[in-house]
Amino acid sequence: MIGSDLVTTLQSSPATFLTAVALLGLIVGSFLNVVILRLPVMLERQWSRQSREFLQLDVPAEESEAFSLAAPSSRCPHCGHRITALENIPVLSYLLLRGRCSECRAPISARYPLIEAATAALSVVVAWHFGFAPQTAAALVLTWILIALAAIDFDHKLLPDILTLPLMWLGLLLSLGTVFIDPRTSVIGAAAGYLSLWLVFKLFKLATGKEGMGYGDFKLLAALGAWMGWQLLPVVVMLSSVVGAVVGIALIALRGRDRSIPIPFGPYLASAGWLALLWGHDLLNAYLRWAGLGA
Repeated sequence: MIGSDLVTTLQSSPATFLTAVALLGLIVGSFLNVVILRLPVMLERQWSRQSREFLQLDVPAEESEAFSLAAPSSRCPHCGHRITALENIPVLSYLLLRGRCSECRAPISARYPLIEAATAALSVVVAWHFGFAPQTAAALVLTWILIALAAIDFDHKLLPDILTLPLMWLGLLLSLGTVFIDPRTSVIGAAAGYLSLWLVFKLFKLATGKEGMGYGDFKLLAALGAWMGWQLLPVVVMLSSVVGAVVGIALIALRGRDRSIPIPFGPYLASAGWLALLWGHDLLNAYLRWAGLGA
């Protein structure tokens, strides 16, 4: 009874619905901070452990200790102070602590509240766009995973299979219910997404002898193709390429970034994919009209 009343309230009151989504986004954003920070370390330890076991080498004591998304509890990296529940309220705790550890007063990275606030804001945009519908629940999951992927790739130039592959399978499964697209379009989109970047990768390597991108980029575009179909893949690639080129040129011009240092492509793919899911068809139609190809 309570559940049905809650659903009725959320469905009948857009303001209540958006507020609930914003609060949920803040909570998820706090969890995403943990994923972004810990998942690469967990994967690195797993790879190191497997390599050592294969070579029959001893595993270091620090790598044998439990380390997951749940344990150990969050601590200050400077003094080891354990973060309490009151100090872990999304955004609010950072503001109340004035961006510093309550114990040693060392600065806390502003990235944590920014991730939380961005997750909440993007979640509200998704809820406002789709309304109280199944598409909103699915698009929220996509949004949250894309945020984690973008941040991890920015930090480590890594798009973990543990995130990209489930994202692709989820897109394929959603197509069975035609949540966004039909199964045929989804399967072709996944295949086209992977093969298109794989082909670019091979041609670039043949021409230059260098690897222009990683396999994680192929899998991410395959996942986006599974969610929105092959028709929107050109929009995703165009948007990500333009933004990536602009940011890359800006980094070189303003910060003197070495041209030989690779720039991760994942954040731009993730951003373009999110935009395409919400407004991809509008962007595509606008481009076709501009090019004189539309009605």
